[in-house]
Amino acid sequence: MNLSFKLTEPPPALAVTQLIEPLIDPVFISDLHLALERPATLQRFFRFMQVDAPRHLELVILGDLFEFWIGDDAAPAAKPVIDALAAASKGKQRVFVMHGNRDPLIGHDFARATGATLLADPIIADVVGTETLLSHGDAWCTNDLAYQQFRAMARNPESQRGFLGKSVDERIAMAKGARMLSDTAKSNKAMDIMDVTPETVVAALSDAGVRRIIHGHTHRPAAHVIDLDGVTAERWVLPDWDLDDAEPRGGYLDFVDGRPRLVLFDD
Repeated sequence: MNLSFKLTEPPPALAVTQLIEPLIDPVFISDLHLALERPATLQRFFRFMQVDAPRHLELVILGDLFEFWIGDDAAPAAKPVIDALAAASKGKQRVFVMHGNRDPLIGHDFARATGATLLADPIIADVVGTETLLSHGDAWCTNDLAYQQFRAMARNPESQRGFLGKSVDERIAMAKGARMLSDTAKSNKAMDIMDVTPETVVAALSDAGVRRIIHGHTHRPAAHVIDLDGVTAERWVLPDWDLDDAEPRGGYLDFVDGRPRLVLFDD
């Protein structure tokens, strides 16, 4: 497998689809942050792909599958993950991947290698019969002004094209520097600044004309009830994964009898 970015290809931000066929029996995950430095999390992902995911017709990954991604041509260590997703696609499971704040550079070659469809963020989908707004969720953390400026740059097609046109070594050095700045900034921010802004979520629901949102990013798995001008709406937040932590965590969202269900790992 030879993954490489070609300057003649659309950058990742333009490689996404804006439409998605109805999801009949999906399972949702996000914020796995897969990396070689997190072996237990990697192993739990492979187990998930062998045991949990095959029970469903669709697998939907709402961002941050990887801890970082600097281009489809610079991820040889990700081959087992790519192979696992490709096996799911070949097994007739529909696989969808949305960009997260850690991996907005997942592109055409990754999609081709895995058989996955890259999703726009946000996107409206019929999920088990209910129109639902799907997103990674970071765009709704509007109180974090510095992050929103970075997000706009990181998802700008021309910025992506410029970054991917650099050598792998240059990209690695730039990514390490950005990561150090990000970690420092996070340590100085209040937790509520890094959470979604309630007013922004309400506006997103209203603009989309739906009553359900599913997203990740905040690492605060929960089901929230929202009063949308007298109409009840739902916000489902996916869990992050870290099986290497002193307090291991992870999980997914699926549907039972047409209703969403959060499943948190107990192993």
